[in-house]
Amino acid sequence: QVQLVESGGGLVQAGGSRRLSCVVSGSIFSRNFMGWYRQTPGKQRDLVAAITSGGNTIYGDSVKGRFTISRDNARNTVYLQMNSLKPEDTAVYYCNVKPITWPRENDYWGQGTQVTVSS
Repeated sequence: QVQLVESGGGLVQAGGSRRLSCVVSGSIFSRNFMGWYRQTPGKQRDLVAAITSGGNTIYGDSVKGRFTISRDNARNTVYLQMNSLKPEDTAVYYCNVKPITWPRENDYWGQGTQVTVSS
């Protein structure tokens, strides 16, 4: 069974930084996409950033230049370094892992971690 456990959320002032971590345990495909999504009440869950097993990355337009995604394949861990945070970055952040065969195979989600940016 695959489990994703996020950490690092909390309250931060605008302009500050925060790093989220997500540890993936269980049997997962070695080739996969790991990513971070975020969601606010009443809105859809949006992609923040994603990274392939080989290190290729993509970012949502609103976070480009401020957030950096990285991964440690040996530790099955993905990170999201968030800098220059803005109040509009306030959301629940979810970790996600998709096997390369997705959607033929299931993807997996963490429980979410709240990030609140105060102005």
